[in-house]
Amino acid sequence: MSFRTRLALVAAIAVGLAVIAASAAVYVVVRQQLLGQVDRALLSRERELEDLRVVNLDEQGNLLIPGPPFGLDRDFVQAVPQHGPPVVQRGVTFSLPVSQRDRDAAHGGTGLHFSQKKVSLGGHDVEFRVLTMPGGTYALQIFRPLTEVNHTLHRVTLFLILISVGGMGVAAALGLLVSRAALTPVKRLTETTEAVTETRDLSQRIELTGQDELGRLAMSFNTMLAALEDSSRAQRQLVADASHELRTPLTSLRTNIEVLARANELAPEDRERLLDDVVEQIGEMTALIGELIELARETATDVSRPPEDVRLDLVTAVAVDRARRNRPGVEFQTELDESLVHGAPSTIERAVANLLDNAAKWSPPGGTVEVSVREGEVSVRDHGPGIDAEDLPYVFDRFYRSRAARGMPGSGLGLAIVKQVAESHGGSVVAERPEGGGTLMRLRLNGRNSS
Repeated sequence: MSFRTRLALVAAIAVGLAVIAASAAVYVVVRQQLLGQVDRALLSRERELEDLRVVNLDEQGNLLIPGPPFGLDRDFVQAVPQHGPPVVQRGVTFSLPVSQRDRDAAHGGTGLHFSQKKVSLGGHDVEFRVLTMPGGTYALQIFRPLTEVNHTLHRVTLFLILISVGGMGVAAALGLLVSRAALTPVKRLTETTEAVTETRDLSQRIELTGQDELGRLAMSFNTMLAALEDSSRAQRQLVADASHELRTPLTSLRTNIEVLARANELAPEDRERLLDDVVEQIGEMTALIGELIELARETATDVSRPPEDVRLDLVTAVAVDRARRNRPGVEFQTELDESLVHGAPSTIERAVANLLDNAAKWSPPGGTVEVSVREGEVSVRDHGPGIDAEDLPYVFDRFYRSRAARGMPGSGLGLAIVKQVAESHGGSVVAERPEGGGTLMRLRLNGRNSS
């Protein structure tokens, strides 16, 4: 059974239960109203007999009731003694059955009360509404047939059944229509999901038609598709860029190895130079592959441990100490204020180390790199040639290398990794051209001020 059918069925059942409950309430109200009319008529008769103290019988033993005849075929009166059969009016050929409560009323044992009794007349059971009046030696009972009341209730019951059945049918039909309209966004979502699964086309989107729960679901699905599309595009771009960047060093490495294979044709100094080139190229490729692995991660955080509060100043101090050992010809000046950020210590240290390495690479021999940490931000400034204005917007792109950098070692991935780390920590990184020359890099993370 489809969800749409179940929804329509549930709607029909819910409406059916509501209609049945309403019909039952209507039946009870109508029945009480009709019985109330009969009771009021019987009470009106009772007031006409309230002064009757002694029950009189004629010579045939029939009950004599003073005043005009009672309702002819509609109202009847019988007297119930304490013992023996009841006494009826002249012309009445039947009497109602007598209960012990009725006989108790004959000597005043009970008060005025209503009841219902059935009598078989002409092969049919006839129901009567009975008002019992207590007396001294007799209890008077005024009763009226409920034939018209029961007939009316029967018709009301039939109408209510028809209304209930009709209401359930209409509810089922409307439920199908409503479920069809309500589930249209779900249908579009299903169709889009199936199309994406079949075609692998992540550019497809669901049309948004509202701001309700289904609309928000479609919006979330579109957002997910957009994220997947961006991730897929970035992966394809990474593979294409990596292939392009690896082609040149691999070709050069292969050429050098082929030349080395003919070592007997080379002079010793040429062979030594080629071996040095091969070792250097293998080192550069190793660094490039390591940086590619770093970029290929979905996030720049250390997945082996959850994010934590990190002392940015301490992490920067560790990175500066390492940079001093690796770049002894460059002086590093630090001003590190205590600062807390939330993230992965290892990836934050990697980003800071890349900024320091980039600054040291562009610093002249004996130059100074100024490093500061303040309120969740790491600033690194060198005093090298600086970045040309035309290169400034692209320095954090993958594999981007300015004309001035193409003759220097490096893969063009170091600053791209810094950008990835910054974005994964809810921050940013910018490059500036400060007064006095050089380059200023600002790495801003999700910081927490600390005193």
